[in-house]
Amino acid sequence: MTAAAALPATLTLEKITALSGAVQLVGSKSLTNRALLLSALAQGTTTLRNILRSDDSKVMLAALRALGVTITEDASDPTTVIVEGIGGPFATADQGELELFLGNAGTAMRPLCAALALSNGTYRLVGEPRMYERPIGVLVDALRALGAKIDYLGTEGYPPLRITGIGALSATGVTGTTGAGAATSSVSSGSLTLQVAGNTSSQFISALLMVGSLLPQPMRLEVVGELISKPYVHLTCELLQRFGIEVVNHDFKYFDLKPTAIKSPGFYLVEGDASGATYFLAGAAIAGDVTVYGVGANSIQGDAKFIELLERMGAVTEIGSDYMRVKQAPQLHGLDSDLNDMPDAAMTLVPMALFTDSPVILRNIESWRVKETDRIEAMATEMRKLGCEVEVGRDFIAVNGNTAECRARKERGEVPVFDTYNDHRMAMCMSLCALDRTVAINDPACCKKTFPDYFERLAQITVR
Repeated sequence: MTAAAALPATLTLEKITALSGAVQLVGSKSLTNRALLLSALAQGTTTLRNILRSDDSKVMLAALRALGVTITEDASDPTTVIVEGIGGPFATADQGELELFLGNAGTAMRPLCAALALSNGTYRLVGEPRMYERPIGVLVDALRALGAKIDYLGTEGYPPLRITGIGALSATGVTGTTGAGAATSSVSSGSLTLQVAGNTSSQFISALLMVGSLLPQPMRLEVVGELISKPYVHLTCELLQRFGIEVVNHDFKYFDLKPTAIKSPGFYLVEGDASGATYFLAGAAIAGDVTVYGVGANSIQGDAKFIELLERMGAVTEIGSDYMRVKQAPQLHGLDSDLNDMPDAAMTLVPMALFTDSPVILRNIESWRVKETDRIEAMATEMRKLGCEVEVGRDFIAVNGNTAECRARKERGEVPVFDTYNDHRMAMCMSLCALDRTVAINDPACCKKTFPDYFERLAQITVR
C-alpha cells in the first residue's frame, strides 16, 4: 500500500454518477491489532501479512515496542511485519512506570489494558481527549477482581489509567483493589469465575478472552445481561484458535478458558477490512458495479454480512471465497432492522436513505454513543443538512431522505458541508452522499485512523 496523498482541510466531492471497478481492501483494523498483541504474547515468531497501516495500528506497534517486543518491518512490503513473541505476560518492572499513548484506538486501549493487568510492571495509559470520554469501567472492575491495581487518573470509569500488574504486585506482596459491582469474581475448586456486564462494549469481553489463558487457573467468563456486537467476540475466539487457544463459547452467555501458552502459528494473513468494504459496496448498490477483494464467504468478520443487507434492499450481489460484488439495485428499498451485531457497518446504511423508496431505520445501536463520537447525534446532524427528516432515540435512528426539502435543496444547488467529528466512519459514510449531489467534507484526513487512502480508492472507481 502506498502512502496516502495529503488531503485538504475541506474536500469537495463533485457529483458522482456511479462507482465501477475493483478495490483491493486494506487489512482489518480489528484483526490487525488483535493479531499484533497475540503475536507479542506468544511463544515463537509470527509473520503477519496484510496488516492495516493506520493510526490505530501505529499506536499498537509503538506500544508493543515500548514494552520490549521486537518487531521487524519488511522493507519491500509495509503491510508485512515479523513479531518475536515474548512467550507470556509483559515484564518491565525494572524500567519503572511506562507511559503508552494509545490515541483514540479502542482496539489498542482495551486489550492492552487487560494484558498489562497481568504483567510485571507499572504503566500509564493515555490517549486523545475523546478516549477519555469512552467508558472502560466494566473492564477495569473485571481486572481489579483478578487482582490488578488500576487507578483512574481523571474521571472515574474512564481513561487515562495507571496499571500495576498482578506480577508486580505479587513481587511486593501487595494486593490489588476490587471492583465496584460491574464485575465480580469467585474461585471454586481451583477454577475462576468472572462475571462481566456485556451491554457497553464487546471489546471488554474480547480483551479478557485474549489474556485469560495466561491466568494460572481455568477461567469461566460469564456475561451479565445481553452481549452486544457478538460477531466481534466470535472473531476474537476464531483468532485465538489460530494461536493455540481454545475458547469454549456457550452461546455468548459464558466462555471457558484453560491455562494455555499462546503459541505462534508462524504465519497469519490478515483479512481485508469488511467494515471498509461497506462503503464501496453500498455505493455500487446505489449506482454502479463494484468488486472488493480480500474478504468473502470465508470471512470471520461479522461485517461481511453487510452484503446480505444490500441484497434485502434490492441490490444484485455475488460472493466468492475472497471477494464480494454488488451491482446497482433496480429499485433501492428502505430498511427497518436490528443492527446490534454490526454497529460499524450499520453506519453505512444511513446515507443510503437519500436513495431508498422508504426510510432507513436502524435499531439497537446504543453502542454508537460511545464510539469515536456520539454517532447517533452526529449522523442526525449531518443528514439534516441535506434536508432529510431524522428521528433519534437512545438506541435508534430513522432517516427519511425522500422529502420535498431534500429535493428543494438539491435543485437550488446547495453544497452541504459535512463535519466529521474526528471520526473516520463519519467521513467515509458521508462521501456516499456525493452520488446524489456535490458535497464537501471537513477533515477528510480523519480516515487515517483505519483507511488512510480511502478517498484515493474512491476516486479510482468513480465515474462522472
